[in-house]
Amino acid sequence: AIVDPHIKKDDSYYIYREAKERNYFIKDSSGNTFEGWCWPGKSSYLDFTSESVRQWWGDQFSLKNYQGSTDSLYIWNDMNEPSVFDGPEVTMKKDCRSIENIEHREWHNLYGMYMQRATFEGLERRGGSSSGQGNAILRPFVLSRSFAPGSQRWGAIWTGDNEANWEHLKISVPMLLSMSVSGLSFVGADVGGFFGNPSPELFTRWMQVGAYQPFFRSHAHLDSKRREPWVFGEPWTSRIRKAIESRYRLLPYWYTLFWFAHNTGAPPMRPIWYDFSKDEAVFSIENQFMVGRDLLVAPVTDQNKFSMEVYLPGYVDGEVWYNSETLEMIRPSLSPITVAAPIESIPVFQRGGSVIAKQMRLRRSTWAMKNDPFTLFVAPDKNGSAEGSLYLDDGESYEFREESGHVLVRYRYQNFSLSSELVGGSYEFPNLIERVVVLGVQRTPSKVVLGNAELE
Repeated sequence: AIVDPHIKKDDSYYIYREAKERNYFIKDSSGNTFEGWCWPGKSSYLDFTSESVRQWWGDQFSLKNYQGSTDSLYIWNDMNEPSVFDGPEVTMKKDCRSIENIEHREWHNLYGMYMQRATFEGLERRGGSSSGQGNAILRPFVLSRSFAPGSQRWGAIWTGDNEANWEHLKISVPMLLSMSVSGLSFVGADVGGFFGNPSPELFTRWMQVGAYQPFFRSHAHLDSKRREPWVFGEPWTSRIRKAIESRYRLLPYWYTLFWFAHNTGAPPMRPIWYDFSKDEAVFSIENQFMVGRDLLVAPVTDQNKFSMEVYLPGYVDGEVWYNSETLEMIRPSLSPITVAAPIESIPVFQRGGSVIAKQMRLRRSTWAMKNDPFTLFVAPDKNGSAEGSLYLDDGESYEFREESGHVLVRYRYQNFSLSSELVGGSYEFPNLIERVVVLGVQRTPSKVVLGNAELE
């Protein structure tokens, strides 16, 4: 549900009436309630810098107060810069005042974060469960357009109203990388562009890169044409479906990266120099990026481009990489290499020395995938070794804070042997290992042994 900070000026609207009675609205320089124009017409704006306002706002999301809502309630806080259509720079005047009589110019950049925080805390207090567990405290999802340092504690953010053109696709990558290394981990851009109408090729390429960015969604202006994948027709629908499938298969990897982000601050999406700080050649690269330490993505951001010049780092250290599409092993060089980038996919490479867990069965929702088995993609390094982690919990509650509520599994591959080790937590999960894919194998194994049993 989209919930904005402007409240329609209407005494018959109980939210407006109660906020007015409590003196919760921002004031103009004369001390009167500030009024500005936004989607509902003449509106007033809540002062989210006030703790009492945030508490009251959060209470409005309770199951009792938010009539008609269900346990599965997720919120999108939009227009929260705050946006004022008839104001200077499309916001309120800088001399507007908070309840504490502090000018707007002092807290403008914090306003959206405080609103997102109030919404997040309200959803925490409301309880509920998508699995029918009553009043369990669930992890909320709150998306915000406006943000500040610290917003990563309260939810996801995106880059705002972009345009459906190749230049905005291209610039989205360095924008998200900048936000990621600033501590904002759950970030994304509107896939396909908000304003305008993307061509089938542009939408496909944007879907392909969006699938490898932390927050992945398509979003468009009311006047834009419909852009569901099936609208473009074949062969575009199948190409777009393939991009979306690549995202769903990697969800176990993404979830593990977000666990590391939660504990260490390491950004899931990161510049190449984050993991290859000794390679000066990567310092200026902003058209490629890493997903975690084990995937390198080279998006296609130009029209009619079907090959890419890709720089694979690690030549001096003897790194090896594997093309995620063809599974071919590639050794880096001191200069970029030419890689095929057909319209069906973009170049993505798995780092040698890694083990990545994927869920290969495609279903109607992530909830339906919850108990599905994993396939491990083992990419040996130059010494034939690999290592990777998989983090699991119930996916919705705060039980992960307990030892019994989470588990971290580490996989090691060495001397043609794959082993697993529980390195944290004791959460019991039903998922099995369905398949192991070892990349770079030069000949067919003579036998495969599981424990002490030889497999056919």
